Amino acid sequence: MIIDAHQHFWDPARADYPWMAADELAPIRRAFGPVDLAPLLRTNGIDASIVVQCRSALEETEEFLQIAHENPFVVGVVGWADLTDASLGDTLDRLRASPGGDKLVGIRHQVHDEGDPEWLLREDVQRGLTAVFAHDLAYDFLVRSRELPAAIATAQAFPQARFVLDHAAKPPIADDGSEMWADRIKALGACGNVWCKISGLATEAVWNDWDAERLFPFVAHAASCFGEDRLIFGSDWPVCLLAGSYGEIKRALEACLTKLGPQLRAKAFGVNATRAYRLAIAE
Repeated sequence: MIIDAHQHFWDPARADYPWMAADELAPIRRAFGPVDLAPLLRTNGIDASIVVQCRSALEETEEFLQIAHENPFVVGVVGWADLTDASLGDTLDRLRASPGGDKLVGIRHQVHDEGDPEWLLREDVQRGLTAVFAHDLAYDFLVRSRELPAAIATAQAFPQARFVLDHAAKPPIADDGSEMWADRIKALGACGNVWCKISGLATEAVWNDWDAERLFPFVAHAASCFGEDRLIFGSDWPVCLLAGSYGEIKRALEACLTKLGPQLRAKAFGVNATRAYRLAIAE
């Protein structure tokens, strides 16, 4: 089972996406849905995908669960729910009982957009994370270098929980990286309960001037931090279209992972996502 563990669906005509307002994002400011992704998966040899939240709205999570219910290739949903809500447990129960609720595998919040770099450590957020893990869900870290110390402390506070780092914490590839990112992601990798998605890297590079060779040092560093059992492939489609086609992104990441070893590549393209999210599919 080959899995794309990080993709999105959206329709700006039906909902508001504040992060999509910048002029340079105009090429992706249109609807993208299952009918658009399905042929790309087939063409690129991908068997299944995990759809990930785009906005802070329960309605989106419900829509994604319905999509997963109607489209067998969507094997997991990382949705949004308000971590600061004291009744989060009830909300998660309701989501689980809805159509497609059996495919709810994780929760995510756009932490890097919060003004407080220690937002994850707030008492109400930590209480919310407790509810997430009580429902046997993973939590996706959407952070940059600034928020990594709080992510590290959170992973340490919940040693039995499962965390997934999105986009390898968005390394500043266009600026040739940074020691801060390299050191902090290494510290997070030391937490054995965190997996790392190799996704969204091309859009952290110069969009019209990147290739597998340019991405490789960052993939290699993530691999050295998380090991072959905790590295996960994700396309970040359709955000990735800003830098390249689905096929170009997949081929570049596959080249990077293959260079690190065929076993690592094989695990990153399926087994590791299945284990991180406890997907109800055969490995």
